[in-house]
Amino acid sequence: MASLDSVSIAIFLGAVLVMAGILSSLLALRFGAPLLLVFLLIGIMAGESGPGRIEFDDLRTTYLVGSVALALILFDGGLRTRFQNISAVLAPSMVLATIGVLLTALITAPVAKYVLDLNWTEALLVGAVVASTDAAAVFLLVHAQGLRLRPRVGATLEAESGTNDPFAVFLTLMLVELISVGGSSFAHVAMELGREAVLGAVFGIVGGRLVVLGLNRVALPQGLHAPFVLTAALVIFAATQIVHASGFLAVYLAGIIIGNRPTRAHNALVTFLDAATWLAQIVMFVLLGLLASPQRLVVSIGPAVVIALVLMLVARPLAVFLCLLPFRFNWREKIFIAWTGLRGAVAIFLASIPMLVGLTKAYLYFDVAFVIVVISLLLQGWTLAAAARRLHVALPRAERGPRRVELDLPGQLEQQLVGYPVRPKSLFFRRGLTPSWSKPTLVIRDQHILSPAEADPVRPGDYVYLLAPPEKAESLDRFFVDMPPSSAPDPHLLGDFTVSGEHTLGELAEVYGVKVNPDQTALTLADYFDIHLDHAPKEGATLDLDPIILVARSISGGRVNVIGLRLPEDPEEVPSAPPPLELFKQKLASFWSSVAGI
Repeated sequence: MASLDSVSIAIFLGAVLVMAGILSSLLALRFGAPLLLVFLLIGIMAGESGPGRIEFDDLRTTYLVGSVALALILFDGGLRTRFQNISAVLAPSMVLATIGVLLTALITAPVAKYVLDLNWTEALLVGAVVASTDAAAVFLLVHAQGLRLRPRVGATLEAESGTNDPFAVFLTLMLVELISVGGSSFAHVAMELGREAVLGAVFGIVGGRLVVLGLNRVALPQGLHAPFVLTAALVIFAATQIVHASGFLAVYLAGIIIGNRPTRAHNALVTFLDAATWLAQIVMFVLLGLLASPQRLVVSIGPAVVIALVLMLVARPLAVFLCLLPFRFNWREKIFIAWTGLRGAVAIFLASIPMLVGLTKAYLYFDVAFVIVVISLLLQGWTLAAAARRLHVALPRAERGPRRVELDLPGQLEQQLVGYPVRPKSLFFRRGLTPSWSKPTLVIRDQHILSPAEADPVRPGDYVYLLAPPEKAESLDRFFVDMPPSSAPDPHLLGDFTVSGEHTLGELAEVYGVKVNPDQTALTLADYFDIHLDHAPKEGATLDLDPIILVARSISGGRVNVIGLRLPEDPEEVPSAPPPLELFKQKLASFWSSVAGI
């Protein structure tokens, strides 16, 4: 009976922990990744040195759980990555994910050798363990703190954090093998790295395509699509690892393939993975906390703090600046990318590998990585939003998205039904705007289902359902949140080729002589961007308007605030009806003089 009672107690404690994890997701939106440190603390307190007195030294289970959790986290990150967003930053991201990790490890190694009294190979192993940024921490913090990063910065961090773990794992395993077995040539290391990367990419791309094919061809019962994809991701990961290739790279690429193709139940899959990855992180942090020993941590804390400071303030910034030197990033962007190099559970997971194979000083690697992760999440994690604002690389979202309902339509993959409550201050209610690629289909009012014609005019409190492509559904959010107060554009920006987004197409037509549909003359330029863009407006987005190209120069509250006008360079490109280019400029100058009262 005592053994049965112990099983019941284990089930009870496990269920309480899972419930706490689910409820803690609400706090995560406020506190971000540092909340995960609470679960590290829970693990430490439940361990042999804490009040819980649980003896736990099962390194194989820890490695198994850590591998599964990291695979799910990387798959979830790939699933959310839009390829068109990262295609322009693939080169700098890959340099950071490979050369950047290597440089960080090399710069950190001399400090580790001196403060920990290690040889060069052991010191380099310490550097490799803590060299990569943690995808889970980066993804969680960016979303939890409501940051809207500049597109290039956000895409670079997203791609780097998702792809540098495979290289860090490879580097760690090679150094562990070097310490435990003996010397290895540079040619052998390079060959192994190339083989793992190539095979991992092949398994990931082919596996992702097969999952898409199976998901769309096999008629699974409702609710099983997400578990099918989740287990398929683990199959891809495990199969790649079995052939001694990079399963972490494979599962990340599989996520990108699946996330960028039309599939059934895409939104159910994303929601399911949200819960799965969050719980996986919690379990991983608790297990890592159980392995930690406060007595050992006290001995290692001094050298670990020195290594952490060198890593955050010297090694990572220097590696970022050197890697991004050939690319056109300004110094503010480079500093922010350097500061966002958070260390998380991946570093502790990598530090458990020497313990698993029984290396001497294995617990030293673990304890140092543990302390570095705690310092990184506390110092970098809680200052990330402040750093983004101070460096002008991101704007905090004024309001979280509305409650969106998404329904798959059987028989096709190109459209889904997306529903929103109508708010009195929303762009949809005040302006009646919807993007050109969406179609209002039905309205629910007082428990009655109405067609858009029957419901016209729409009232606050109605629920509107629109047809939209699944990959663009999130871009509808901006039409159903409360409109922010209009922000006056910077008058210094309003020169000959820049106008305020609040001016109408009719006013622009008078100045430039461009052709505008009569029913669109009352539309503001900001409205024109909202209707015709496939995504939420971003700086640099362009739209054609007769011979003129409109360029989004400034974004305020999710809408285009200042718009640049790119005129034809050759006067012959201008249609015969409008005046010549010089007259355009004269009219524009006259127009702005009258507006400004000059």
